[in-house]
Amino acid sequence: MAEIVFISEKNKTRYLRIIAPVADVFARMGIHPHVLSITGFILSVVAGAIYSTGSFFWAAWVVVLAGTCDALDGQIARQTQKSSPFGAFFDSTLDRYSDMFLFIGLAYYFAGGVILSGFPNPGQGREASPWTVVIIILAIVGSFMVSYTRARAEGLGLECKKGMMQRPERITLLVIGSLLGSIPKVGPVLLTITLLILAISSNLTALFRVFFIRDQLLRNDQVK
Repeated sequence: MAEIVFISEKNKTRYLRIIAPVADVFARMGIHPHVLSITGFILSVVAGAIYSTGSFFWAAWVVVLAGTCDALDGQIARQTQKSSPFGAFFDSTLDRYSDMFLFIGLAYYFAGGVILSGFPNPGQGREASPWTVVIIILAIVGSFMVSYTRARAEGLGLECKKGMMQRPERITLLVIGSLLGSIPKVGPVLLTITLLILAISSNLTALFRVFFIRDQLLRNDQVK
């Protein structure tokens, strides 16, 4: 099956090369990879809270920081030889919770939730958008199904990292949509369109993985 790529391996390698000096410093400081995983999770919770206020621009940059922590924990684990099955499991679990808090913040905003005290309120007077909330729910389903299909494949003894909307791609698209969402007047519409693209592409990625895994099992004569 042909695979559509959103972020090329070359660009991923380039990004990892950019943050490599930071990983080197943290490794020399003896910072445990779990510290970066937990920091990324906390930043995602903060980003979700900021999303709930409609401050999409600032939420986007907090998401960037959270994503950087997520990338750094793996690099530090390899550099300090602290990679372990539990570490991978722990990081993946926190990633799922992190994704959920981001979407919860967005859903709260587009559902017309009351702005929490102490936060800026660029969305004052906004109208609730039930269809956007539905789109966000579909994006949540797609994001979790992409992860589930990989985990289920690994349970069958197969490796499945295929599809255009893996977590780095989903986070990148969300950041782009959030920055567009900060544009006055048309921003929320652009963010909604981005979320729709995310919902469709992530679910298509999950479906792609279903057929990919089926092909792998057919070659092993494990499909009846």
